[in-house]
Amino acid sequence: MLALIAGTGDLPAAILTARRDVYVCAMAGFVPDVPVDRTFRIEQLGTFLAHLKRQGVSEVCFAGAVKRPAIDPAAIDAATLPLVPMIREALARGDDGALRAVIAIFETAGFVVRAAHDLVPQLLPAAGVPSKRRPDAGIMAAAVLGERVLVDLGQRDIGQACVVQAGKLLAYEGPDGTDAMIAAVRTDGGILFKGPKPDQDRRADLPVIGLGTAKAVIAAGLDGIVIQAGGVMVLDLDAVVAALDAADKLLWVRARTQS
Repeated sequence: MLALIAGTGDLPAAILTARRDVYVCAMAGFVPDVPVDRTFRIEQLGTFLAHLKRQGVSEVCFAGAVKRPAIDPAAIDAATLPLVPMIREALARGDDGALRAVIAIFETAGFVVRAAHDLVPQLLPAAGVPSKRRPDAGIMAAAVLGERVLVDLGQRDIGQACVVQAGKLLAYEGPDGTDAMIAAVRTDGGILFKGPKPDQDRRADLPVIGLGTAKAVIAAGLDGIVIQAGGVMVLDLDAVVAALDAADKLLWVRARTQS
């Protein structure tokens, strides 16, 4: 059985559409837009892992956005005490380091951690330009800069997206996420560039775009969206392309060129 550790956003629902035999779990304080079978607190993580085993769970997938929980030391139960050093290490790291530590906890407990795009391969579109609008010289130059910016952001474990024009960085993703970054931008031209961190463990927190992203890009006055091929999931690709086409905007699934 697969356990889906669901956060907010539309990704959990996309997985449930493709996989029915799923036991849905959520961290206390986060309310996904899907029915939840079990909630858990990080202070009782050891007890939760034992519960998953009793349910016959062998695989785990993390999907959706969560924020770091506040830990109440008084609430830590006996089954979780052995995990405290690993939990503390995870919370002390940057986002990518924290996810690696969380994955390690589940793997040490005997679970196989599966990526969302392994369960639903169609979430990763093929390289190319599915929109009617094609990249021109300005968009190509902006994409080169966007990729360079993301490499730098990834090395500092900061974010997975930026807004750029040819030769100019307009904004980069912070803790509030891509939508908040786009909402702060009003321009004439440029692109949203999105991709994973260079050495990211792609089993969790792989970037996602959807129809809401397309609408935000249109409202911001950008020329379109460029995503890294094989590194960004697209929810409802047909709807995203249709919205961008209607506004004469671009979607470019671009092969990575920098290491």
